[in-house]
Amino acid sequence: MKYAFIRDHRCEFSIRAICRVLKVHFSGFYAWLSKPLSARAIEDQRLLTLIRQSYIASGATYGSPWIHCDLREAGESCSVHRVARIMREHKIRAQIGYKRRYIKAGKPANVAANVLDRQFSPQAPNSAWVSDITFVRTYEGFLYVATVLDLFSRRIVGWSMDNNIDRHLVIKALLT
Repeated sequence: MKYAFIRDHRCEFSIRAICRVLKVHFSGFYAWLSKPLSARAIEDQRLLTLIRQSYIASGATYGSPWIHCDLREAGESCSVHRVARIMREHKIRAQIGYKRRYIKAGKPANVAANVLDRQFSPQAPNSAWVSDITFVRTYEGFLYVATVLDLFSRRIVGWSMDNNIDRHLVIKALLT
């Protein structure tokens, strides 16, 4: 900052006078003119490109510890604190989780009778079906998947996907 000021105003005042007022040595100014970036700053710029590549490859989810691990695997030798400092200076931040939605609970559901009674090996096809719902986390939120399985053949009878987890998800899986 000071050296750039001296460079910009050296036509108006003598360099030695400006250096004396700013309390810097004039030899430092001349060294800065020949090489404005230090070896550390040049190395930080090189690391910044590697950090950005790793950050983009992670889908903007990695923070400094994981990016540091990626750099170490690539053969770079630097500390996690240096990676954190470079990321902080260039405003590179990890994306942390998803926004949690609070849903007001409805009436308690009725529990169905236990028809199978832990007999998971039926003797004929289409005599016992089971269903399950799971979720897949995506960039846009959660995607819910319902499947219906025939216990005799262990094959999927029907399935459906939707943004909402409700009775229509399972009904679509049963009907397809």
